[in-house]
Amino acid sequence: MKKFAVLGALALSLLSAQAMAADKPLRIGIEAAYPPFASKAADGSIVGFDYDIGNALCAQMQVKCQWVEQDFDGLIPALKVRKIDAILSSMSITDERKQAVDFTNKYYNTPARLVMKAGTDVKDITTDLKGKKIGVQRSSIHDTFATEVLAPAGVEVVRYTSQNEIYLDLSSGRLDGTLADSTLLQDGFLKTDSGKGFAFVGPAFTDKKYFGEGIGIAVRKGDADELKKLNDAIAAIRANGTYKKIQDTYFDFDIYGE
Repeated sequence: MKKFAVLGALALSLLSAQAMAADKPLRIGIEAAYPPFASKAADGSIVGFDYDIGNALCAQMQVKCQWVEQDFDGLIPALKVRKIDAILSSMSITDERKQAVDFTNKYYNTPARLVMKAGTDVKDITTDLKGKKIGVQRSSIHDTFATEVLAPAGVEVVRYTSQNEIYLDLSSGRLDGTLADSTLLQDGFLKTDSGKGFAFVGPAFTDKKYFGEGIGIAVRKGDADELKKLNDAIAAIRANGTYKKIQDTYFDFDIYGE
């Protein structure tokens, strides 16, 4: 009888643990200052492509999303100290970041571009931008590229906490330009009143050394279980049409890329 009682207790304990695991939310870090990927609505709620994709992935995995807002440069530290379980905030998959975190497969891929006053002629970034002030978001791939490529060419690189701060200084004339994701710049600045008189200049930037292999979701190093769940969920929402439905809400092109 004692044996059956012990087995029964173990079974109940296992069921209880499974129930608790099912109820455990997935804490996702996001910077809500990056429209159209993530920003704040008038009521203070988070909106955007990243946010909708994250909620779709949680629904596919049958877990609750718990969104944790954080400045972009604090996301990886927050992941490392277990304040969050994943980062879904338009983070590029780069070799440098792979040393600190593990990435899922990409969930979108767009090039970086320069935005400056319309009519600015930029053929060679290493000569035509000399003496210019170019704003970048701190700790981003654009920061790394600007530091290693533009700064040695005589560009004054100005770093900001958020891209929205860059737009303010760009439109007021305190900056000559900004380097960031092309879709972000198009929707978050060029299509707005503040972006009138500005345009894309120069080439598209796609060098994998700096701009990575697309945008992925970051998890802690060695968290193979979470990585597999997220990769399976990405594949599932791509296959069942959910991804395209979300994409078409924000973009008139295939943001998933090549």
